Amino acid sequence: MGFNMLTLEWFYRDSFNRNYRLFDVDLNSSDFADLEGVYIIWRASGIIPKAVYVGQGIIKNRLYVHRDNPDILQYHSEKNPLYVTWAEVPRKYKTGVEMFLHNELDPLVGMPPQGNPTPVPVNLPL
Repeated sequence: MGFNMLTLEWFYRDSFNRNYRLFDVDLNSSDFADLEGVYIIWRASGIIPKAVYVGQGIIKNRLYVHRDNPDILQYHSEKNPLYVTWAEVPRKYKTGVEMFLHNELDPLVGMPPQGNPTPVPVNLPL
């Protein structure tokens, strides 16, 4: 019997109902303490949002690294900032979820997870 779908609770809007900006989200917040899962860095250029990068791991650590990644930063400007959304995912599913998101969203930067893992379907945030 196959795996149906893992339903994730995506975090993408702050208390003012604004999308989280990659450079404005407070990664030192207790909300990020030991938080592991998947994340999507995206841009809202034009009408249709576009994934820039899909990843997994300890969310705050990975986002700190991406704030300095020139491959990602080339898509950021004051007029068109980068946004981020994330979801907690059980460790055993993270790589499969990342593979599914990479396949579905075709991000502008980055490669799919190594080892060609079986994709684990999830609900999309956007």
